[in-house]
Amino acid sequence: MKNTFSRVEETLFYGLTALGGLVTAIGLGAALYMEHSGHVVTGMNNQIVWGLPHVFAIFLIVAASGVLNVASIGSVFGKVVYKSRAPLSGLLCIAMLAGGLAVIMLDLGRADRLIVAMTHFNPTSVFGWNVILYPGMFGIVAVYMWTLMERRMNPYAKPAGFAAFVWRLLLTTGTGSIFGFLVARQAYNSALLAPMFIIMSFAWGLAVFMLVQRAMFSWNGIELHPAIRSRMKNLLGIFVAAVFYFVAVYHLTNLYFAKQVAFERFILADGGIFPALFWGGWLVVGTILPLALLYIPSLQFRGSVMVASLLVIVGAFCQLYVFIIGGQAFPLEIFPGMSATSSFFDGKVDTYSPALPEFLLGLGGIGIAFTMTTIGVRVLRFLPQDDLGKLEAAGNITD
Repeated sequence: MKNTFSRVEETLFYGLTALGGLVTAIGLGAALYMEHSGHVVTGMNNQIVWGLPHVFAIFLIVAASGVLNVASIGSVFGKVVYKSRAPLSGLLCIAMLAGGLAVIMLDLGRADRLIVAMTHFNPTSVFGWNVILYPGMFGIVAVYMWTLMERRMNPYAKPAGFAAFVWRLLLTTGTGSIFGFLVARQAYNSALLAPMFIIMSFAWGLAVFMLVQRAMFSWNGIELHPAIRSRMKNLLGIFVAAVFYFVAVYHLTNLYFAKQVAFERFILADGGIFPALFWGGWLVVGTILPLALLYIPSLQFRGSVMVASLLVIVGAFCQLYVFIIGGQAFPLEIFPGMSATSSFFDGKVDTYSPALPEFLLGLGGIGIAFTMTTIGVRVLRFLPQDDLGKLEAAGNITD
């Protein structure tokens, strides 16, 4: 199933591959610089140990799980419109997961210690579970894509798709549980985080998929059918609204407990950059504006769905920055009602300013995902092929 490309498309492919390779190389160089010089060259410290690279990494991992939702809708739930998009969905899942895990491993400082985690499984650690969940995701999605793209394996596509659907829910639950089971930070340790991460993955993954699909269609001179665009647009709006619901419940739950009020005041009002990113970045830019572009006809224009998708992604980074960095900056209240001080700045709100190498490492993870996607699309036929005649005849699509 090889694609045929014109000379212009060949030039575009090599240009994009070179761009992705350059961004990846810069990210690897930044990781090497931090490895050689130590984390003193970053903005991280003894209190804020997960910095900007983890914001990039968690986004890529969570969105990788969510982007596979497009394939699940077709294979598991039988929606014909989404079946042709399943191979691209699987490719993006593998590429983004690889990019996110690469950033996490390189940000740890001692990536070789992964061998210890692989050879000495700790069942009481959520990180130990993820050592199984992440490689398992690669394997299951690879088999799923094989059943989709190899004609003789097509009868096994539905059970493979169901296995991938269940596994990605487990993976996102494990990612959310990393924070949900962590009692050493006021922001974390909440049972809401696992389902909240799942619904965030739906919104972020679909936003990424719609941007990539639009880019592929534009390069090939194809226009997405309005009815299909409308379906995916409405689905994105539902997911964005669901994320708003879970985030609102999470913060309202915290406000209900007296011990969490100080943290909520820090995040929502007194925390400097964190309230600005929460209200302006996530709520306005990442939630209200996309919903307005998706559902208010007078605000819609050509490309408004893509703008809404991009805004959802921007809001996702703002939300993760507030959640991950802000959650570490606020001190754990070990002795409620009492003041604790020591030479280790116990009880003090910490500050964090990301350094350039951290940002470049995070971009390197995006570069890995971008390069893998570009090469994958070039080698095999991942462009969604819609047979509009059959879809309309079957009643699966209407104008």
